[in-house]
Amino acid sequence: MKTLRTPDSRFENLPGYPFAPKYLEVGDGLRMHYVDEGPRTGAVILLMHGEPTWSYLYRKMIPPLVAAGFRVLAPDLIGFGKSDKLPQIADYSYQRHVDWTKTWMEKLDLRGISLFCQDWGSLIGLRLAAEHEARFARIMVSNGFLPTARQGASRGFKIWRAFAKFSPWFPIGRIVNSGCVSKLSAAEIAAYDAPFPDDRYKAGTRAFPRLVPTQENDPAIPANRAAWDQLGRWNKPFLCVFGKNDPVLGRADKPLIEHVPGAKNQPHDRIWGGHFVQEDRGDELAKRLIAWIRPV
Repeated sequence: MKTLRTPDSRFENLPGYPFAPKYLEVGDGLRMHYVDEGPRTGAVILLMHGEPTWSYLYRKMIPPLVAAGFRVLAPDLIGFGKSDKLPQIADYSYQRHVDWTKTWMEKLDLRGISLFCQDWGSLIGLRLAAEHEARFARIMVSNGFLPTARQGASRGFKIWRAFAKFSPWFPIGRIVNSGCVSKLSAAEIAAYDAPFPDDRYKAGTRAFPRLVPTQENDPAIPANRAAWDQLGRWNKPFLCVFGKNDPVLGRADKPLIEHVPGAKNQPHDRIWGGHFVQEDRGDELAKRLIAWIRPV
């Protein structure tokens, strides 16, 4: 399979991102990049990004989580960040993303995982947790969901999907900036652009919006509905802390909280922050995650 690999020089001197790169092959000759910080013996926190970001999104959360004694892992999904990219939109599928991330998780033999997921990190992460529950201890979701085609797609999402499909201009850094309440610096916007030297590298970012299963005949629907049913039996701790200023997913917490048994009596909240709440309130999310895992 033909792959693209972003030159390392594109990632030099990124603001707030001093983490040493690590890599694993996840099949088809594809190399997945990940951050792995903190003691190897520490309890595992898995941070999963979405569209069109990469592990750079978690640069504000990783240091305080490591300082609290956790082992913190943040992979870049295939097609994003420092991970390999495939040049054709058709090279990507929902199931392939689940399988690539599952292979990465199993090769590292991660267990007792506290999952933090957002956006497509939730679409993949919630599938993994439901299908491999024995490896997961708890789940915290921000501005994410698990689609089952039982609710119609919002107008905002339809506009975003059409933009990703048809717009000749797809500026990753500016897209991320538009999903924040606080505004990114020019250097931070450039960091989100860094994985994509030119449009050939953006097939994965273009693919994700159209891979969200919103129709009954989507090939991902059976697996997603099975995962949703399993989450309906999830009795481990489940927490939602959402950025309330997100016009598309700011209220997507409600069906999760109502459906998942482990969400009962948890400190759910909607806080000031946009879709990329990790940018707006990364310090606050880390603080709440630590307190939730290790209550005083």
